[in-house]
Amino acid sequence: MTALGSTGPAFPGAAAAPVPTPRGGMIPAPVVMTADTARPATQFAGLFVQACMAFAGDAAGLRGWAAKTGLPALPDQVAAVLLHNAPGRAFDASPAGTKLALVSSDDGICAVVTDRAAQAAVTESLEAALTQAGVAFRLAIDRDDTRTRPLHFREYLATRTSRSWRILAATVNDPVGGQAMLTAAPE
Repeated sequence: MTALGSTGPAFPGAAAAPVPTPRGGMIPAPVVMTADTARPATQFAGLFVQACMAFAGDAAGLRGWAAKTGLPALPDQVAAVLLHNAPGRAFDASPAGTKLALVSSDDGICAVVTDRAAQAAVTESLEAALTQAGVAFRLAIDRDDTRTRPLHFREYLATRTSRSWRILAATVNDPVGGQAMLTAAPE
C-alpha cells in the first residue's frame, strides 16, 4: 500500500479522531481520500494539514508521527536537497502517480513538496482543508517571485484556538502546474 491510499484514511494507521498538538490543541483529521478526492493537490493539502499544521514547531513530534504512520525516511542526499542543506529529515509520502515528500527541519519548520500540482488546485485544496480543519486564515501576500518569474507565492496567516501559523504556498505560475511546496511555521 502506498503512503496515501485511494480509499480509507489519508495515511495507514492515521486516527480518524483529531490529532493532538504539542500545545494541547487539536487539529481534526483531514479529508478522507476516496477515488473522487484523490487528486494530487487534495492529497498534497491533506498531508500538509494533517502533519504540518499539527506539528509545526515540534520537529520530534512530527518525526515520531511520520514513523508511526509508516512514512519511510528519504535518503540523506534527497533530504539535503529538499532542506536546502539545513539540518533535518525528509519522508516519502508518495501515492501512486505522483511524488509527495514531508520535510521536517530541525528548527521546527514543516513543509510538504510535490512534483505536480496546478496553482489553482493548490489554492482551492489548501483553503478547503484549512476550512475543514477549523483553521481561520487570511491571505497576507499574493505575488509572483521577482527573481524567478515562474514561481508564485501565497502567504497566509492562520489561527486555531491558541495556535498561530505562517503558511507559504509556493507554486509554478503555469495553468498546467508543476512542482509545489506548502510550508508552515509557528507564529
